[in-house]
Parts: sequence; structure tokens; C-alpha cells
Amino acid sequence: MLSPETIRRAPKALLHDHLDGGLRPATIVDLAAEFGYAGLPTTDPVELATWIRRGADRKSLELYLETFAHTVGVLQERDAITRVAAECAEDLAADGVAYAEVRYAPELSTERGLTLDEVVEANLEGFRIGVERAAAAGRPIVMKALVTAMRQAARSVEVAECAVRWRDAGVVGFDMAGPEKGYPPTRYLDAYDYVRRENFHITIHAGESFGLPSIWEALQFCGAERLGHGVRIVDDVVVQPDGSVELGRLAAYVRDRRVPLEMCPTSNVHTGAAPSIHEHPIDLLRRLRFRVTVNTDNRLMSDVTLSSEFAALDEAFSIGLGEMEWLTINAMKSAFAPFDERLRLINEVVKPGYARLRAESSRVVARA
Repeated sequence: MLSPETIRRAPKALLHDHLDGGLRPATIVDLAAEFGYAGLPTTDPVELATWIRRGADRKSLELYLETFAHTVGVLQERDAITRVAAECAEDLAADGVAYAEVRYAPELSTERGLTLDEVVEANLEGFRIGVERAAAAGRPIVMKALVTAMRQAARSVEVAECAVRWRDAGVVGFDMAGPEKGYPPTRYLDAYDYVRRENFHITIHAGESFGLPSIWEALQFCGAERLGHGVRIVDDVVVQPDGSVELGRLAAYVRDRRVPLEMCPTSNVHTGAAPSIHEHPIDLLRRLRFRVTVNTDNRLMSDVTLSSEFAALDEAFSIGLGEMEWLTINAMKSAFAPFDERLRLINEVVKPGYARLRAESSRVVARA
């Protein structure tokens, strides 16, 4: 098995991480006191983290999403958003993440008068501060933002327009999140059509708590370039008793077209999308060479880091450094950053980083 330190030092890429799902518990307590949020169940950071994580692990996406009331509750001021975004960049860099796309729905932070643009501006400013701090600490990271619209709200076109306005300042794509059941992707075609007309990028939460129809609509009607989670694509894969595998039409399309799957193993277990890590479809899908990527989703709610996700996969499936590098390059190839930036990170950061780790692991020390 890979050691925790090896996994942490390995350069990693993260495509699916929610800003409001990764706050430090102590920061939540600080911000609640500073900005007058009185809804916390406790002001002890350790107890608060335990409460949130226990609440998130209820095998239901809808119940999982309820825990965000408190993180969003303290993200209603510009300074709070900037602080949380800066700490996000620092925390990811400390975990060995070299490239990250972190998403947030700006409409969630407008309860006290902030506009969508002010929320995005504060988010990007926080990333800038965090990147500078990480570089000063010797842990460089590239941070990009995804602007998310919430399915249960009615602002998808407005949010899509906001995302495009900030495309030259660090926003690299548009996302749709929230409960899938009852909110099919095709309800938001106006927003997706606008984003596509602007030659901008789209990722959609699809195939997490709802099945193949959600994935099909996201791809064929809405123009999704990546699938947020996409775990239910396995419903279109049949493993025969003799071990042979048959792909349905949709699964074959997803694999042949190299549609990236933003898979979040621990979160999927917590929301009930997978029974356990050992039974997670990521193992079958990676062996079938789907464009699988590994992600955190919500680091606070699921008590994970990207390193811990890779460690869990290594324990369950013995992925080793070679597979870890392949999964990381999958993510870099699938990123929404410009091609030359992706290529530079692959050639100058990812591949050399894994080469160094392999060289260290193969060193033979002669006995005296």
C-alpha cells in the first residue's frame, strides 16, 4: 500500500469540490460570531464538525444537502467569502493538490444584499490570496472557479450570465447542482444554450441520486462536457457470470467519447449512491478505462481530503502510484483551464512529481 506521505506529496488535480462544503469548523464558529449568525448547533469546533459529519452520512442526497444550512449561513458577507476561499486554496495546496476547480453557487450568498457578481468577486479574491500564501509556503497551486446554479431556484440563466462575465478572471465553467429528483437537466435549457453560445464550459451534477435519464439529458440536451459524479452510468454496464462485460448504448457513448466522470467515492457512500468504498463502481469503471477522476465533493461534510480519497481507493483496490498518476492525468486532461496551461502542469508538475516518487520507492539501500 502507498504510504499517507507518498499520497500527500504526489501532485493531484481536483475537479469537483464545493466551497461551501469545505470550511474549517473553527472558521464557521469565528464567522458566526463575527457576523451574527445564531443558527449553529454548537460553538465548539470539534463538536460542530462531528455534528455536521453525522448529519451528512444519512444515505440520502436530500438529507446530505441539509447540512449546508450552517456553512451557507456564515457566507453572507464579502469578507467571509474571501476568507473561506483563501483557506480553501491553502488547505488544498497543503494536501498536495496542484490544480483545483472549486465550485460555488453565488445565489446562496445573497441573503444580506450581496449581488451575484460581488459573491464571485470575493471568491476569486480569496483564491488569489490563498494561492499567494501557498506559494510563499512552497506549495504552489492553480485555483479556478466554477459558478454553480441551484436546481431548486429559478435563477439559472442569471447565474450562467454571471459565470460568463467572469470568464477572464478565473471562472472556467458553469455547473448545475442540487437535488436531481424532480429537477431534470432539461428544465434549464435556456441557461445551457446561453453558455454554449458563448463557447464556455459546462459540467452538470448528473447520475448521482438519479439514474441514466439524468445522464442522458445532461449530455444530449444540455451539452455537458463532464458529469458531476456520474456514478449511475454503471446501471448501463452488465457484468456476465463469466466476467465479460457488456456496455449499453449510453455507457458505450460515455466511454468512447471520453466523457469525464467527476467521481467522489466517500460522498457517494454518504448519500447512498454507493454501498461502500469497496463496492463503489469506480473500480469497475476505471478497469474498463472510462475517463474516471477522483474528487472530494465536500471535504467538511465527508471528513475527507483528496489524499484520503486516494488512500481509501488504494486500500480497497491497490491502485498504486501508476494508477494514481493515470487518474490525475485524467483530471488534468478534463480540466476547463486552457490547453497550454493543462499541458504545462502535466509535463512540468504531474509527470515529474510521480517520476520522483517512483524513483524514491525503488531505491535500494545496501547494507553495511
